Amino acid sequence: MKRRFDTYFPWLFITSDFLVSLISLSIANVFLQLTGVFEGGSFSAYLPLSLLWLLISSLRKDYRIGRTDEYDHTIRNLIATLLWFLGVTAILWTPLQNGNFRWIQIAGLGVTMIFLMGSFRVLVHLFLRHYRAKGNNYRNAVIVGKGGTSPRLADVFRIRKDFGINFLGYFDDEADCNQTRGGITDFFGEAPKLDLDFIYIQEQLDPSLVKKVIDFADENYIKVKMIPGGSLQLEKNLSFSKYGDFFVINVNEIPLDNPLNSLAKRTFDLVFASLVTIFILSWLIPLVGILIKLESRGPVFFIQKRNGVNNNVFNCLKFRSMTPNDYADTKQATKNDPRVTRIGSFLRNSSLDEMPQFLNVLMGDMSIVGPRPHTIPMNETFKTQIKRYNSRHKIRPGITGLAQVRGFRGEIENTHQIRSRVRLDYFYINNWSFFLDMGIMVKTIHELIFNRENAY
Repeated sequence: MKRRFDTYFPWLFITSDFLVSLISLSIANVFLQLTGVFEGGSFSAYLPLSLLWLLISSLRKDYRIGRTDEYDHTIRNLIATLLWFLGVTAILWTPLQNGNFRWIQIAGLGVTMIFLMGSFRVLVHLFLRHYRAKGNNYRNAVIVGKGGTSPRLADVFRIRKDFGINFLGYFDDEADCNQTRGGITDFFGEAPKLDLDFIYIQEQLDPSLVKKVIDFADENYIKVKMIPGGSLQLEKNLSFSKYGDFFVINVNEIPLDNPLNSLAKRTFDLVFASLVTIFILSWLIPLVGILIKLESRGPVFFIQKRNGVNNNVFNCLKFRSMTPNDYADTKQATKNDPRVTRIGSFLRNSSLDEMPQFLNVLMGDMSIVGPRPHTIPMNETFKTQIKRYNSRHKIRPGITGLAQVRGFRGEIENTHQIRSRVRLDYFYINNWSFFLDMGIMVKTIHELIFNRENAY
């Protein structure tokens, strides 16, 4: 079943996708009727919509699920297809033309489709991985040149059976192990007998030999991939920039350098922070302000200088939870800290003291999710102690973050805690996705309800 599966799978996927879309639309129809925002349609009315879905999905080639793709790639493809589908449906589908709740109807279709179709697509992805892990639908591969990072790639093939890549061995003049099939010159005589799909070239191979291997692969319709050196085996995907006919690798580019990603994150921040401001802060600030004033003299807000994106300093807002003191910037709050007021203790324990930072989000100083900002004195200390500490300032700081939902919140008592925070911040910055943000927000709510140990 090396290649035959690839012949049949697109047709199986498209047929199944069409049937699931029809079921999803029927369920959406029932749901919208029950809520009273849609009069409903017959089965014959939804058949053209499923055919439209089939057309868009096929044109976008959603059936191409790469053997090394992760689940988020499958979901991103689904979302793009769904946006096209909803856009065309809103324009062309007759039952939506005269409705009083048109946008609610479209949103209802979208929510139902993303849930049901998303579940289906992820199940297909899981099936493919399981099928390949069992030794089916595989691809034959060799590595030309043993050394550098090529053994790590061989380990990946051995461990990740779900990639479906059958590693046949090395061709190298110096390596002598049970996986070495011969010298590099032997490669050109042996390769035609191996039914190869991929050739991986070790990065230190002589350029003239690299060109010879690529020319051979072109003549024999085999895909060639270069293995980057150890310095480029980073914790993220690499991208390339083209200067005329010259290519360079963007070594430290991050997902939020992409304008669309940045726009999506900022748009979500503005919408979410606006809703919080209108429906919560509008009454919470006066109420908490009165309680703070009744207990102690001083301002309602505690305004503290903190480092933000690109290390720029901004005024971070919090409800004042301590009596005014000279050590607020240099001394962290500790358990049973005598500076904390009674109302302040409640605010800190419930994390309500952080709520004014949604105003910082609206002003563009912060994001909903991101690395937590530290005080300027703490930054000055940590950047001399922690490697890559300043890399956490590549993006806007957040009200919550990956480190906080992994248990590293509150007082920093030792270097292990700050190192762990920085490591998680670095991972978040280099692997940002909208779904990662949503997951962190859900986990934040869980932490606020069930884990208050370090909130003081």
